[in-house]
Amino acid sequence: MILTPDDDGLVRLQKLLATSGVASRRKCEELMLAGEVEVDGEVVTRLGTKVDPATAVIRVSGRRLPPASPNVYLVLNKPRGVVSTMSDPEGRRTLGDLVADRPERLFHVGRLDTDTSGLIVLTNDGDFAQRLAHPSYEVDKTYVAEVAGEVTKATLKRLMAGVTLDDGPIAVSRARIVQHGTGKSIVEVVIHEGRNRIVRRLLEHVGHPVTRLTRTRLGPVRLGQLKSGELRELTPDELGELLDRAEL
Repeated sequence: MILTPDDDGLVRLQKLLATSGVASRRKCEELMLAGEVEVDGEVVTRLGTKVDPATAVIRVSGRRLPPASPNVYLVLNKPRGVVSTMSDPEGRRTLGDLVADRPERLFHVGRLDTDTSGLIVLTNDGDFAQRLAHPSYEVDKTYVAEVAGEVTKATLKRLMAGVTLDDGPIAVSRARIVQHGTGKSIVEVVIHEGRNRIVRRLLEHVGHPVTRLTRTRLGPVRLGQLKSGELRELTPDELGELLDRAEL
């Protein structure tokens, strides 16, 4: 986003909206006049209103518009076998190796086990990373697991009722059977927290050891068609919703 503030450091709201890709300048003015634009919780209909692009909390038709920021917010499809650290003294392949061409000092939001593949968010915004990884913000994490044995509806009910592991109870938001096979099943599990190897321990506890595990979603962010080892930027809608979840 190329945005040049005025001498006072502020930007006209309709210019900010248009530069952010919301719509054309004229359409953005129409949205303002229709009462569809909020700044810091207040509806703004006066054309020419100026805002601070770095700090204003702006919503268009209820959807959060991320602020102008030098920070980067990326999603990576972590391959199996890659360690969820930015460097490793033992010389194992790490997240840092996959983003070695990036100029920023990146943090990972939470972790994935070395033998788990899938979605992990990377950013140079330390507050964002710390908050999103904290279970109190209750960001849903969706996993698809291949497990040994045939998972039954009774097992799903047991998961949904809550399971207590050695280090305490674990709440499951959703669980469903994706596929049955000979001696194995594929299940999807949604949880909030990220304790060490939590999904593997959870499924093993109910009698179905995991043979392969992938995280497919974090809050509004989906893995989609992102190939193993590939990276993309979060969309404005994804980032806006995560900023709201993190109360930033």
